[in-house]
Amino acid sequence: QVHLVESGGGLVPSGGSLRLSCAASGRTFSSLAMGWFRQAPGEERDFVAGISRSGGTSFYGGSTGGRFTISRDNAKNTVWLQMNSLKPEDMAAYFCAASPTTQNGNSYAADYEYWGRGTQVTVSS
Repeated sequence: QVHLVESGGGLVPSGGSLRLSCAASGRTFSSLAMGWFRQAPGEERDFVAGISRSGGTSFYGGSTGGRFTISRDNAKNTVWLQMNSLKPEDMAAYFCAASPTTQNGNSYAADYEYWGRGTQVTVSS
């Protein structure tokens, strides 16, 4: 069992930045590919970013536009999502997810077995 806890969400003005954190426990962190997803009210859950077990490979959903960066520290059992130049359309609940079965991770929510409860990001226009 893997327990994921997100933090770092909040209210930020348009153009601002936030850094989300996800702390993992319960399993060797380096055995997990990690991802960030987001979901706005009434919308489907969308892939934001993913990172491989080692951290050597990262990839992003089309909505990030080069504004977001995912990173991880296996010694700290933590993955981060740095979000810059935030827009009102980025407003959503952001979820951390872990996949023990894929080496590099992917953009499919169904392949992520463990999920955090989410952290809310609100962007004021």
